[in-house]
Amino acid sequence: MKYSEATENQILASSPGFSTWLSANAGSGKTKVLTDRVARLLLNGVLPQRVLCLTYTKAAANEMQNRLFSRLGSWSMMPDIRLRENLIALGVNKDTINLPYLLNSRKLFAQAIETPGGIKIQTIHSFCSSMLRRFPLEAGVSPSFEEIDS
Repeated sequence: MKYSEATENQILASSPGFSTWLSANAGSGKTKVLTDRVARLLLNGVLPQRVLCLTYTKAAANEMQNRLFSRLGSWSMMPDIRLRENLIALGVNKDTINLPYLLNSRKLFAQAIETPGGIKIQTIHSFCSSMLRRFPLEAGVSPSFEEIDS
């Protein structure tokens, strides 16, 4: 299948084999690329509790989580042929997609929702807050600090 240059770049950016810094205009597909990347990490055997996604806004974090769980959930029920097509469109090498790979793909939704702590998709602000709460002395803040919300 032949893809546009933009789609090819998105597939490349979602590849877990490369470090990627993603910066683009609104509506250009950043959330799609990040969601694709997380899916590909999980397909490659990365444990859900080892995934951390940081975004700027709560809306973006919620959207990313909804898209990811929607995709993983749909994979769990998809016929083999459609699942294979989905994985290839995601950028998975078609030669690596065998029956065990398809079975593993179908298990990812259950793994993601059953893992204690699960996949962390949060804002930079909430991540920093959690670090300060976890290591207040190392950060030089009072363990009973309160955030200013405004």
